[in-house]
Amino acid sequence: MARPKRQLLATAEETSNPPDTLEPGQAIAQVVKGEGKNLYTVKLSDAKSLLVELPSRFRSTIWMKRGGFVLVDTTAFENRENKLAGQILNIVRDEKYWRKQAYWPSEFIKKSTYLEDSEDEESTTGKMPPSGSEDER
Repeated sequence: MARPKRQLLATAEETSNPPDTLEPGQAIAQVVKGEGKNLYTVKLSDAKSLLVELPSRFRSTIWMKRGGFVLVDTTAFENRENKLAGQILNIVRDEKYWRKQAYWPSEFIKKSTYLEDSEDEESTTGKMPPSGSEDER
């Protein structure tokens, strides 16, 4: 049986609001790969890879994509002897709003896709390629 609509909306609302501060053991991570069975490989800001689990409240409700960001609790499975290194607490959906938070890692700041214009180099935009006839003169 499908989940009630109010439960879906509550989960979606929860993921759109970032917490004010991060508790010890929590970190922002980037999704690298879906391993299957609700397990994901994520990369922390220090380039360390972790295997984390997606809780049942997010399953079949909020979809994650590679390169997306999640809030991970690394202390969730400390006392268990298994491969899991943490649990996903929240999925970053409104990335623009989350990036404004003070705890957002500087390693995950978006880089501009456009190159900076340098004054030393002359722009070739809109110009014809050099022709071979100039060398003959």
